[in-house]
Amino acid sequence: MVDGGLNLHHLQFLAVGALWTVCLSLIAFVGGGIAGGAIALCRISPLKPLRWLTIAWIQIIQGTPLLVVLFVCYFGLSIMGLELPGLVAASIAMIIYVSAYLGEIWRGCIEAVPRTQWEAAECLALSRWQRMRLVVLPQALRIATPPTVGFMVQIVKNTSLASIVGFVELVRAGQLINNSTFQPFLVYLIIAAVYFAMCYPLSVWSRRLEQRLHFGQRAAAP
Repeated sequence: MVDGGLNLHHLQFLAVGALWTVCLSLIAFVGGGIAGGAIALCRISPLKPLRWLTIAWIQIIQGTPLLVVLFVCYFGLSIMGLELPGLVAASIAMIIYVSAYLGEIWRGCIEAVPRTQWEAAECLALSRWQRMRLVVLPQALRIATPPTVGFMVQIVKNTSLASIVGFVELVRAGQLINNSTFQPFLVYLIIAAVYFAMCYPLSVWSRRLEQRLHFGQRAAAP
């Protein structure tokens, strides 16, 4: 490498940034998945106020850009006297974002379970919780797997916005390296390749799961 160009230390710094991207993605998926599961169950709750509350949450979050949610969690809370590190603010914002989308995805998957299955569970005199745990949720989980894996791609890519609040993930690491090397084309080409390496396997996995699900449905059809 020429002086001032990319070197091994820069690549190592990018690798660390990629690792933090993966960590933030996992935090967002686990935290957002737990909250999203609760939202999905509340969306089909027989309690109307609870349903309307979760509908309002989903509509507000889905109608708000993730960048705005990041700004609110980082700058808004600091104005209120709550100073949060970049990782914590980014994690909270990503969890909020993921919870709304996964909650709606999983609600649709639960309601996609044939009504005959719900009725059969009722005929067995199972309680509502037993019907969900033993009959509905196992089938909904199979339906939900492909779109959930596909949404993980969006989570990984959206972590790039965390650079706005100073969190050093892959994109922020690339920005810092570019400030010292002044080689934006090469730096961002490497970043794009790293994102592709992280997201493409998830996309392929999602398509295969979807094909397998459709094949299973056709095989089960009379």
